[in-house]
Amino acid sequence: MTMNYLKIMIMIIAVGLTFQSCQDEELLSETTEEFRGGRNGGNNNNGNNNGGNNNGNGGNNGRGSSVASLDNDIVNEWNELLLVLDRYAPGMRPTSTARSLAYINLAAYETAVVGMRDHVTATQFLDELVIDSDLAPDDIDYNLALNAAYSASIDHFIINLPSDQSSKIQALEDELQTKYSEDVDEDDIESSIEWGEYVAEQVISYALTDTEAESQINDPQPVSYVPPTGDGFWTYSAEPERALFPYWGKVRTFVISSDETSSVPPPISYSTLVGSDYYNEMYEVYEVNNTAREEQGEDLWIAEFWSDDVEGLMMSPPGRQIAIADQLIDKYSLNLEESLTLFVKLGFSLNDAAVSSWADKYEHMVMRPSVYLQEFVDPSYQTNLFRLVYWPNPSFPGYPSGHSAFASAASGVFIDFFGDRTNFTDRTHEGRVEFQSEPRSFRSFSDMAEENAFSRIPLGVHIRMDCTEGLRLGYEISDAVNDLNLNRRPG
Repeated sequence: MTMNYLKIMIMIIAVGLTFQSCQDEELLSETTEEFRGGRNGGNNNNGNNNGGNNNGNGGNNGRGSSVASLDNDIVNEWNELLLVLDRYAPGMRPTSTARSLAYINLAAYETAVVGMRDHVTATQFLDELVIDSDLAPDDIDYNLALNAAYSASIDHFIINLPSDQSSKIQALEDELQTKYSEDVDEDDIESSIEWGEYVAEQVISYALTDTEAESQINDPQPVSYVPPTGDGFWTYSAEPERALFPYWGKVRTFVISSDETSSVPPPISYSTLVGSDYYNEMYEVYEVNNTAREEQGEDLWIAEFWSDDVEGLMMSPPGRQIAIADQLIDKYSLNLEESLTLFVKLGFSLNDAAVSSWADKYEHMVMRPSVYLQEFVDPSYQTNLFRLVYWPNPSFPGYPSGHSAFASAASGVFIDFFGDRTNFTDRTHEGRVEFQSEPRSFRSFSDMAEENAFSRIPLGVHIRMDCTEGLRLGYEISDAVNDLNLNRRPG
């Protein structure tokens, strides 16, 4: 009787412990999901860690979801170089740069997606992109594969580089290949590199079918383009200001085209009448621009901090969003799987923002403030951009602002991934002395995007309606990109 009683008690205790263990595991799971939901805005089931060693060869069969167990070192290394190259690549910014960033990050994502159990290839959305996943080796070292893919795609898409910059691509590939080859089987090294090169080649082939873009990237300021004339129309006053990428609105988009975005509100009617809405917006630029320069205060800091207009001095406006994303993946401790998903969506959003905003620019042909202000307000007016460049204006019409569209196209992706609330300090230009570069801090991504957009007023190169419409357009594009579900599972 005593023995039976003891057996019963042991069974009861065992059942109780099992039940408690299940409750503990459920609580842990809920806590983890709550953390990820708050970080990812509740829309992305990224980052499931299902095993795999740090070389990417773990998991059940070398693919599995081992990418989720890897850190972001390989991404950080290549993005750090990419942003340097972006700074020194003439004739690309900002539209060709946005396109390049999209394809480079697409190549990286597609290289690793075979090891991302909860994600699907983008080929199911991009009809002409062909990548045969059956060619992927069983034991991929994802660091080595990504190293090869980044090298090949960056070498192709970042053009016009001086030799001292272009040589850095091969140098970094060699350095990282040596680093990541340690303790990896020779056959796996070779097959992983071949896989990364193959994916990059397929993405490059896909890009080459976009004949509109391919015909424009080597002739960004075509002399054949003659801007239409009319009251208030944009035109150029010097050769460096000749129309930049006037046909970019025809370039391929990844998610949403300029025809699919909502109708752009018509710009305020041109007027030289003092007190008219158009005059008032121009005069606001005059006052804010000049006051910022005289006071050397926060407005000038904001203007120069977000400028990113000047080749050889700063990265491009789309590249700036990559720099911000790099900082965010470190701040929020994203794994490799999450990071590659963030970057491919960010690339799509920036590319599509460039296409739509450029289509609208050359449709509405709104002039830049300096032309108007020098003729109707003050012949000596100069923008705050002028001291950094040898021509006074960006080389394209003003409405809508491309800077503003890039800012919100990126911000919308960040909000979807992390939620809007943040405690983020942008240190992109920290340490630079050529302009006001001190880091700036933000409590929300929407506030950061708004500051970026309206920084164009104290810089003196956009009126308010340009920035307002650019900000609206970018968010519309990011909404479409966020609806692109790369998750294998719904949710």
